Amino acid sequence: MPGIGHNRGPSMEAGHRWRTYQWRRAQKALMPNTIPMMIVRMRVKRAAELGMSYKTYATIRQASGRDVMGLLFSSNALRIMGGDAAMPRDRAKLLEAMRNAERLALVQRPLDADIVSAANPCLDATELAPDITTSWSDMQARVRGFVTARGLVGGQVVVVGDTALEAEWAPALRAADFLPSEQYFPT
Repeated sequence: MPGIGHNRGPSMEAGHRWRTYQWRRAQKALMPNTIPMMIVRMRVKRAAELGMSYKTYATIRQASGRDVMGLLFSSNALRIMGGDAAMPRDRAKLLEAMRNAERLALVQRPLDADIVSAANPCLDATELAPDITTSWSDMQARVRGFVTARGLVGGQVVVVGDTALEAEWAPALRAADFLPSEQYFPT
């Protein structure tokens, strides 16, 4: 029996290399080298439902360990500007095509969240975005509150934005990822 202070790490006695080799071989046998084709097909389909490339979706899924159940857009990323509060038609079409995911938006001042919601029926929910004067804890509470009110947790949501302030929403939310708008929307 090892004595006090022993971390029960691998033994350094004879045969150590062989045991290490066997251990690594057993570990590798537990993890498949390739993903079954059926799962790849399902993920390609899911990426298309979300309006993402498979590579982007697979990277997010692998990093977060969860499926993406919602996208949180900034009004800047949606290019909602001006009095009519409507997003450009090409962006609206992409959001309309999205399936099985929440389409959320945080709207920057001077825009009004209710007007933006009425002008863009492809959005499931809108709310006023935290501004630059909002403290970290208040921003975190507002962004998390908005997302959890829709029945989601941060790890299920991808934030899509344009500015550094919007990029901070991702760690505040503990989001699955942050995507710059040019990566999500084709140019």
